[in-house]
Amino acid sequence: MTSDRSEKILSLKSIVNYFLSFLLAGVFLYIAFHDVSFSEVLKITGEANIFWMIIFIILFYLGHVLRAYRWKYILNSVKPDTKFSHLFGSLMIGYGVNCITPKLGEVTRAVLFGKWESLSRSSMFGTVILERIIDIIALAVSVLIALIISSENIRGSFPWLMTTLYITSALIVLFILFLYLILKYEEKFSKWVVTLLNRFSHSLADKVAYIFSMLTQGFFSLKGRKNYYITFLLSALIIIVYAATSYVGLLMLNMQHIQPVTFTMGWVLMSISSIGVIIPTPGSTGSYHTLAKSTLVLLYGFGETISAAYAFLTHIISYILFILTSLVIYFVFYKKSVEITELSKSSTEEL
Repeated sequence: MTSDRSEKILSLKSIVNYFLSFLLAGVFLYIAFHDVSFSEVLKITGEANIFWMIIFIILFYLGHVLRAYRWKYILNSVKPDTKFSHLFGSLMIGYGVNCITPKLGEVTRAVLFGKWESLSRSSMFGTVILERIIDIIALAVSVLIALIISSENIRGSFPWLMTTLYITSALIVLFILFLYLILKYEEKFSKWVVTLLNRFSHSLADKVAYIFSMLTQGFFSLKGRKNYYITFLLSALIIIVYAATSYVGLLMLNMQHIQPVTFTMGWVLMSISSIGVIIPTPGSTGSYHTLAKSTLVLLYGFGETISAAYAFLTHIISYILFILTSLVIYFVFYKKSVEITELSKSSTEEL
C-alpha cells in the first residue's frame, strides 16, 4: 500500500511539473508573439538566406561536438578510452528528450552513456551536473563580458539582469564552498548533514546521501592539470561558437540590410537569450523567444516582427535538429548495433 501510494504521489508530481512547464512555455510564447502577425513571421523566415542557414547548422553541430569532447576530458580519469560516438550520441539524445520533457534529458543522457560504456549511472549523472555547473559559470562570465563590450544600455533595458548576475555569482560561491566541504571532508560532512536530516525525514536523508555520493563521484572524475586546462579551453570555445551562431542567425534573416550587425551583437544576444535555457520549459520554448526578441527590440531597435522571426527561426531549426538527430542516432545506429551484438552472441553460442 505504501509503495502504491508513493508511486501515485510521484506520478501526480510528474503530471503537475509537466503541466506547469507547458503552461510556462505558453505564457512566454504569448508574451513573445501576441503583438506580431505570425503570417508575417512565417513570410520573413521563408525568405531566409540558405547559405547562412547552412553555416548556422554547421555551427550548431560544431558547438555540440565541442561539448562531447569536453565531456570526454571530464571523464578522462575515469575511462580515458570512451567512444566519441557514445559521448555525442547520448548528448544529442538527451537534448532531444529535453525538447519534450524539460531536464529529463540529463537523466536519459547519463543512463544511456553509462549503459553503452558500462559505467555507473550515478557517477555519470554526477558528471552531467558538473557540466551544467561549468555552463552556468560560463554563462555568468559571458553576461559580464557582454556588459563590458556592449555600447548599448543593457542595464537600463534589462534591469533584472544585474540582480540575476549577483544572485548567480552568490550561488556559485556557495556551491564552490559546498563542493570544497564535500571533497575535503567527504565522510564527516555528508554524515553530519545526513544525520541532521534523519531527525526530520528518513527518505529525505537517504536522497541527500545518494546525491552526495553522486556528486562526489562526478566531481572526482575531473582530475589532472591537463584535463582542467582542456575543459576550460573547450568551455571558452563553446561560448564563442554559440555567439557566432547567434550572429549568423542575424545574417540568415538578412538583418544586416536593416542596420549593421556585428559579432558583439551576436555575443550580447547569446548571453541574454541563453538565460532562457535555465527556465524549465520544453526545449527552452517561449523563454528563449521572449529574451531573444526583447534583446533585438530593446537594445538594437529592430522591429517586433523581424525580431520575432529571428527567435522563431533560430529556435525551430535547433529544435528540429535536436529531435531528428536524436531519433537517427537511437533508432538507426544504436538500435542496429544492439541487434548486431545480440545476433553475434547467439551465433557464437550455436557454434
